[in-house]
Amino acid sequence: MGDRSAQGADRQAGAPTTMGGSGMGTRATTGVDKAVRRNGGEAACIGRTGGVRAGARRRGGVAACAAIVLGVLLAGCDSTPPDRVTHTATTTATAASASPTGADVPSGGPALTDLPARLESDGTTITMGDPSAPHTLSVYEDPRCPICERFEQANAAQVLALTKAGRMRVQYTLASFLDRNLGGGGSKRAVNALRAALDAGGFAQLHTLVYQYQPPETTDGFTTAYLLQLAGQVPGLRSATFDAAVRGQTYQDFVDRSEQAFTDSGAQGTPTLKIDGKSVPNTDAIFTAAGFKQVLAQHGIS
Repeated sequence: MGDRSAQGADRQAGAPTTMGGSGMGTRATTGVDKAVRRNGGEAACIGRTGGVRAGARRRGGVAACAAIVLGVLLAGCDSTPPDRVTHTATTTATAASASPTGADVPSGGPALTDLPARLESDGTTITMGDPSAPHTLSVYEDPRCPICERFEQANAAQVLALTKAGRMRVQYTLASFLDRNLGGGGSKRAVNALRAALDAGGFAQLHTLVYQYQPPETTDGFTTAYLLQLAGQVPGLRSATFDAAVRGQTYQDFVDRSEQAFTDSGAQGTPTLKIDGKSVPNTDAIFTAAGFKQVLAQHGIS
């Protein structure tokens, strides 16, 4: 994370990547392929400054792009302010291409289980689950971050099941730095919608859907219309009050304060995880259900 997101750039695709001195295995090729597809068929080879890496220009091949995408997948979404943003991808995907349909949205199960959620006294932390739970998982996320999507897709079911069972609570700090890094306002709109859903009692469900149907980050696909479409999949969430809050960006102050809280936390990128206040290394383990189950067990959560 942080400036580590560039470390995979000068390696051949499939080569081991290291972070902070600790060894990390390579991502599966399917993960790289997914990242390439999510950027419209070509890898958006964006380094920590948002610019195209020189190595990618020199080699000019698929392997060079794949190596950079691999490094980003391993490291997470970098929050470092870019000097410039240069997109090399031919982006054809839109939010509509990720549009949920009745057949695609789960009709039940832990992924869409309603869980109590509340705003903490600091005005930025959203806590989901029993406040007396013995353990706390802290998650720092940006809704546009594809690596956050990867974490959520792998682990949402077991996280929500453990939270529902009262074994832990989850605290979210919602960042929006990717709007600054990539342009647009999708992260801010999504954070605003999630805050509106908190007031309406649908935070857990909408949070699940935001990552289940996350548009490619370069499309700025979290439009107002798309967020309302997602919210329509949560029974009882849509109302005149909720819709007005989403359309009018009612919770912009919360969005700004939440981004500042992310910055003040010292997190250098997303996803950043802590368990009971202890940082969780951003390694391969947190991106598979089995691996993250072991991580949780190491902290006494099972």
